[in-house]
Amino acid sequence: MPPIDQITTFASDQPVLTVIIGVFALVLLVVAYFVLRATQRMAVRFYHRHVAPRPAEDILTIVAASIATGVSAQGMWRFSGDVLGFDGPLRLLLFAFIEVAVITSAVRARRNMRENFSAGIDGVAVWALTGLTAVLSSMDARSVAEAVFRLAAPLVAAWLWERGMAIERHRITGRSRINWRITPERALVRVGLAEVSDRTASEVDAHRRLTRVALAAKRARALRASGASDRKMRAALGKLDRAMDRAVEHSGLAVDSARQEALLSQIGALYNTSALIDLTPPVPWDPEPEAPVRPAVAAGPSALRPPVDDDDDELQVLDVPPPVVDTAQRAALMRAAREYWDKQIERKFVPRAADIAHETGVSLATAREYRALWKLEPKAHALLEAAFHEHGIIDTGTFPAIETEQVLTVNGSSPGR
Repeated sequence: MPPIDQITTFASDQPVLTVIIGVFALVLLVVAYFVLRATQRMAVRFYHRHVAPRPAEDILTIVAASIATGVSAQGMWRFSGDVLGFDGPLRLLLFAFIEVAVITSAVRARRNMRENFSAGIDGVAVWALTGLTAVLSSMDARSVAEAVFRLAAPLVAAWLWERGMAIERHRITGRSRINWRITPERALVRVGLAEVSDRTASEVDAHRRLTRVALAAKRARALRASGASDRKMRAALGKLDRAMDRAVEHSGLAVDSARQEALLSQIGALYNTSALIDLTPPVPWDPEPEAPVRPAVAAGPSALRPPVDDDDDELQVLDVPPPVVDTAQRAALMRAAREYWDKQIERKFVPRAADIAHETGVSLATAREYRALWKLEPKAHALLEAAFHEHGIIDTGTFPAIETEQVLTVNGSSPGR
């Protein structure tokens, strides 16, 4: 009998039971509809909150690491049953304890990196536990290929996690973790197959020819000063003449004023090398001479004014109580100060409180409060840390605005002096 005939027969024989089954099925359909709609909303909310803001490489890293962790967990499932003899609920509860420990250490390391810019001991634990689970899961392999595969899967997950951490660390701090001394680029530069700068081939060739002319002129001058023989002088002058001929022919030395100045600069530097021993550059760690104290002319209202702070003496801004402003004006001033701060931080400058007060119009006391709060943010903190580690400068508010990619002036001395 066809199914439709069976249903019709059952409905005619059991009408009450058929109505009950229909109502129950309708309730189940309504419940299933609401469950599916709630699930869809949760999925959309999860996507917009956690998936959409992330770049594609982070999503792919999470997916690949999850697959590799699943492969490792499957190996530990077999290891716990075949080697340890676990079975039933005990095996289900205990087989993936190392994978759970790896995920916990990875989460802790990421949080530690965001707060302290370093993965710390938890980052080491991720690699140690990953190596442990890789070895244990491969010990129960049935072939060499399976053992290699089970060894590789957890290590791939750990590598993807490490690269994600490195990218996020660079995004937060603006600098990489380590700079290798031996890289392919440095090796090619060392053997002369690559250039450090982005100069063209013609510029590199012209520079080398000008350098040969300057070195040949220095050699001929040194021989003449030492009273060399005529044979050596003729050879040196002949070399200088050939170098000059090639420079004029291939670098346009006769008509290019910029290259003429470059040649003269090289010759001037080479001829005056001995003058370096007579230089007396300023010592950067010597204290600056104290400014003479101005005697008080007369006691009056000006003598009672508060002195200008050391970090604001350039702008001559007095630390007076902030003026009374309404809420809207205060909010506008705070937004202007924040925009100025963000713009300077993007330029890799850490402005002083006096700079904020001068550029935005807020009071000096308010600018100090804003700066003390904003300098703790990751980007500003990274710039201050870079200034301290690279130049030994501590953020006291008395030095100029920091630019970590340029040469800093310390205590009034600079390399250009």
